[in-house]
Amino acid sequence: MQSVPNFLKNVVAGALAASAMAVCAQTSVMDFKQVYQAALEQDANIRASRAAADSGRERLPQARAGLLPQVSANAGRNFNDLNSTSPNILGALTTTNDKYFSDNRAVQLRQPLMNMQRWLQFEQAKSMVAESEASLDRDLQNLVVRVAGAYFEYLMADEQLELVLAQKKLYTSLVDAAKKGLAAGSGTRTDIDDAQARLDMASAQELEARQNQDQTRRQLEVLINQPVSSVAKLNVSALKLVGPEPANLDAWTLKAEQNSPEMKAMQARLDAARREVSKSQAGHLPTLDAVAQWSNSGSENITRINSRYENKSIGLQLNVPLFSGGYVNSTIRQAVAEQTRAEETLEALRRDLGVRVHKEFRGVTEGVLRVRALEQAVRSAEQMMQSTQMSLKAGSRTQLDVLNAQQQYTMALRDLAQARFVYLMSKVKLASLAGDDAVVSVDAVNASLVGVAK
Repeated sequence: MQSVPNFLKNVVAGALAASAMAVCAQTSVMDFKQVYQAALEQDANIRASRAAADSGRERLPQARAGLLPQVSANAGRNFNDLNSTSPNILGALTTTNDKYFSDNRAVQLRQPLMNMQRWLQFEQAKSMVAESEASLDRDLQNLVVRVAGAYFEYLMADEQLELVLAQKKLYTSLVDAAKKGLAAGSGTRTDIDDAQARLDMASAQELEARQNQDQTRRQLEVLINQPVSSVAKLNVSALKLVGPEPANLDAWTLKAEQNSPEMKAMQARLDAARREVSKSQAGHLPTLDAVAQWSNSGSENITRINSRYENKSIGLQLNVPLFSGGYVNSTIRQAVAEQTRAEETLEALRRDLGVRVHKEFRGVTEGVLRVRALEQAVRSAEQMMQSTQMSLKAGSRTQLDVLNAQQQYTMALRDLAQARFVYLMSKVKLASLAGDDAVVSVDAVNASLVGVAK
């Protein structure tokens, strides 16, 4: 029988090689960049965010309209049936009836000359538009993280299934070998029971691994709104284990505070809140408008029947607020409270951002060390398997020792695969928190995949 370590290595290598060949041969295989581009078009959250940004951009022309001339026109024509009762010369009440048409037409041009509230509203709209743009950038950055999470979870599920299938195949061979050894008188019933128990456990783990694989595939399909047959695997030889650049946590924290879309959105909201305070205070100020009007009317009332009047006027209209029941003061207090809330929310976000940057920075720096340590652990576990196999042949080790060594090797392979995905995920998250270009992050991940042109 083929040795345990070589057998397991050949099974795993064969599965990975088959996956790599499938990536190169099948046009339906999607790499990370293709998945991200599909998510950009199909993800419902991104579509909603784009619509929200489009809606937010309209605040600026709406606010600008308050500073531009307002032209209005109105016209009307009425039929009047008027009964008038009044005493005559003799003092007796008499009723007369008049039926006539009246009409009016008017055009008015109003240009604000001095209106501080509307000007501050225009300035506030700029901050609101900036918040909408920053919120869209934040969601686009988050999309990279969500796509990476779904993609790596799917790859990890595939890795787990491959390892379980390799274990199952190995345990099946060991059961057969143990049975042959017992029949030949060189084995024990315990060897068969140990191998069979592990084979049964591997069968149960296979069901769980397949369920997990289906779930992660479904998660990826929902994200891009299309079926996923397979995705490009991780190319270990192309994976560059490098720490964050610069290798300084404070520099990354400062960069995140300056460039993070979350911070920009919250800062824009704070600016809008400050404008709201000034706008509320401007409620005490007078307004001045230039007004030009043309009107033409006929038979305006009973004393002007069959008479027409045309009037042209131009002038200034001053409005001075005197008392509004305390409404303006109340809006000022409310705006100040909202400004305070925005300031504290910004500070809370800044602190939380620092914690998240610290976490992902450590995830990258320590991820490099963890991956390298686990690579050494895999080599050590492999060597232990070979030594245990040789000791078994020499009679100093049992079949149970071989199974335990093989299980430890498999767990090391699993932990190594998971550590690589965690490392890549930390890099993506750190770049997202720092506000780096999403395309650069996507290309960096894509360069680490099998079958992707460099």
